[in-house]
Amino acid sequence: MAIVTVMVVGAGQMGAGIAQVAAQAGLKVYLRDVEQRFVDKGLAGIAKNLGRDVEKGRKTAAEVEAIQGRITGTLSLAPAAECDLVIEAIVENLAIKLALFRELDGLCPAHTILASNTSSLPITQLASATGRPERFIGMHFMNPVPVMKLVEIIRGIATSDETYAAVNGLAEQMGKTTAVVNDFPGFISNRVLMPMLNEAMFCFYEGIAGVAEIDTVMKLGMNHPMGPLTLADFIGLDTCLSIMNVLYDGFKDPRYRPCPLLVQMVQAGYLGKKTGRGFYTYNPDGSATPMVRH
Repeated sequence: MAIVTVMVVGAGQMGAGIAQVAAQAGLKVYLRDVEQRFVDKGLAGIAKNLGRDVEKGRKTAAEVEAIQGRITGTLSLAPAAECDLVIEAIVENLAIKLALFRELDGLCPAHTILASNTSSLPITQLASATGRPERFIGMHFMNPVPVMKLVEIIRGIATSDETYAAVNGLAEQMGKTTAVVNDFPGFISNRVLMPMLNEAMFCFYEGIAGVAEIDTVMKLGMNHPMGPLTLADFIGLDTCLSIMNVLYDGFKDPRYRPCPLLVQMVQAGYLGKKTGRGFYTYNPDGSATPMVRH
């Protein structure tokens, strides 16, 4: 089936990025959120990204104008009724996602594919909230979406070959490389990544080394572009904890137990870069001060 019109639900960093790459691929895009300020922020982020592309000569002003012209911000889910694909990119909360997909299932025509950008939640379980499990799939983009090339395509137990082919083709149309994954907790990316970040947190929690030292070892010793604690702050410590809980609950294996310090920091509202404080404190001048354990 041809995918021409898409709705992205959630105008945060991930959702806005998905909307941008979809519009760049020539699709008509609705970017929806629950408050106008969120929609405006998402559209502003897209404009900033595209403006940078013009400055660096990657796109012309005319191309950017055309891309932005294909994106419509909205507070309503009603335009989903004219979409071939709806991609959910909201908070990583199972109950909230299930409620959204129940509503979308009632709004969308029979041919519409529903996709989740979840980073760890079971696709089969999300699909169970709808009457179209064969047209339900996971489409896990990497952050930042306009830059990162990978999309994990996660097939639920009932996902049809036709749905997979359409979504895989669309991802490639967006300029992405896909990896097909079966529906297990954490998929590939976060089943491998999150336990590493969690172990780095344990190293700090147990007093083995400081935040900056742990990040330095992994950057210079393992050639990682970003240290694990910096990366955890960038992802969001609340998101890291949610994924670790999915892994822990899904496998019932103690190796996936979230670091107690991670739990405590989330309880305190220290969620990383988005709140200005996590394993680093992010200062107004752009510098970052590593956390010190007392």
